[in-house]
Amino acid sequence: MMRLNYRSQVAVLATGLVLACASQTLAADMAMDEDVVVFEETAPGWSFAIAPYFWMAGMKGNIAEFGAPPVSVDVPFSDILDSLDFAAMVVAEARYDRFSVFSDFLFLKMSPEAVTPFGVIANTVQLTSKTMEFTAMGGYALIDTPGGRLDVVAGARVWWVENRISFQGGVLNGLAREDSNTWIDAMAGVRGRANLTDNVFLTGWALGGGGSSESAWDVMGGIGYEFNDRFSAVLGYRAMGVDYQDGAFLFDVTMQGPILGAVLRF
Repeated sequence: MMRLNYRSQVAVLATGLVLACASQTLAADMAMDEDVVVFEETAPGWSFAIAPYFWMAGMKGNIAEFGAPPVSVDVPFSDILDSLDFAAMVVAEARYDRFSVFSDFLFLKMSPEAVTPFGVIANTVQLTSKTMEFTAMGGYALIDTPGGRLDVVAGARVWWVENRISFQGGVLNGLAREDSNTWIDAMAGVRGRANLTDNVFLTGWALGGGGSSESAWDVMGGIGYEFNDRFSAVLGYRAMGVDYQDGAFLFDVTMQGPILGAVLRF
């Protein structure tokens, strides 16, 4: 009964993965991949994988701090290289039989263009935003067949955000402030993989939660290619949103864009 209620919350991604998995008849000892993580399931025991990746994540939403009016940010992923100062991203997984531990680390430093509402209180706004997200989750494979796998996962996501906003012109001319905040959200969902051929597979996840945030969600879907037993690559699209407010501090943004991962397993 608990599985049915849980899986109903993620129907779109889970249904697609289950249907694709059911149609496959690959050998049981083939290399298995999850998300942007790939691992080899040979005999019972531990397996490990690590996957550095690059996410061209555009940002859209509202950011505010120290009592100033919200600043609107709208940077499409096509323009992200003009705003991106630094990025570090990696996924890691350890698995034993049907059980797994999964983590995702993301750090972005961006200097996107920003505007104030109606452009009245300032002529221009300079924004520098640093965002760190770390997710740790435990999982259990509801479906584990040669055709693919579907895991239910649950855990927590830690956010750290630091923003520096400076105003030029208007009422707030010359005002500049820097503020940061850290919070934790509970997260749960599904992730999995469906094998299309010996080398080609679909992968993805759908996560949702909250706690400190009003809402938090994360969806990724992609297609991967397995070059050999130790190396794979995944190309896909990821969208992630969070709505957090603590007093005058506001971070209500959506980040989305293409994602490319290189996967090593051992």
